[in-house]
Amino acid sequence: MKYAVDLHMHSCLSPCGDNDMTPNNIVNMALIKGLDIIAVTDHNTAENLEAVLECAKENGLTVIPGIEVETAEEAHIVCLFRKVEDAYKLQEIIYDALPPLKNRAEIFGNQYICDKNDNVIGELAQMLITATSISTDDIFDLVEGLGGVAYPAHVDRDSYSVLSNLGFVPEAYKGKYLELSRNCNFQYFSDQADELTNAGYHFFRASDAHYLWDIFERENFMELKEKSVDAVIDKLLARR
Repeated sequence: MKYAVDLHMHSCLSPCGDNDMTPNNIVNMALIKGLDIIAVTDHNTAENLEAVLECAKENGLTVIPGIEVETAEEAHIVCLFRKVEDAYKLQEIIYDALPPLKNRAEIFGNQYICDKNDNVIGELAQMLITATSISTDDIFDLVEGLGGVAYPAHVDRDSYSVLSNLGFVPEAYKGKYLELSRNCNFQYFSDQADELTNAGYHFFRASDAHYLWDIFERENFMELKEKSVDAVIDKLLARR
């Protein structure tokens, strides 16, 4: 069956995420827009995932625990997990790999940690919107070793993507799926897209929403055997 998905969005924990991107607001907006499955993927952290999962429990929305990692090469990689506990394991590795810098909310934005009722229960001091010391090559095996899947984010963008920063898709990435941004200009991207398609890659879009209104409508579909976290991850683990 085909399910409406949006596998890349940020909560108010990401400094670039709007403060209205609270757990309940994300879940309810996704439901209003008719989505079946979403993934919350804050920058270099997982600390709002549990609240989002609790909000979605009784609403029929499937939420995949995720993190968007910024690698040492400043490429963004989306990492999705079967269980929130596995995302926390990656978070621990990420925190050890981040430079010891404090966030400057007046410049980069707040980093709010919320409970399931959208109450702010803390503000993360560690600067999240920066590169880790984890290499792009290493992140794929690291995440798969935790039972998840990692893949290059918004490869069509001219910053923070493997194509813009490395010039190629790393050989260490054995998967066949590449993420495109919500506003991908296929005419501009067509030459690279043809080359990647000929190399066996497939594309799907994600909103990378930082604001509630940017979350996808029921417009981006994925063919899955069932509506579940495992079904999405198993599909994205497919090799070329």
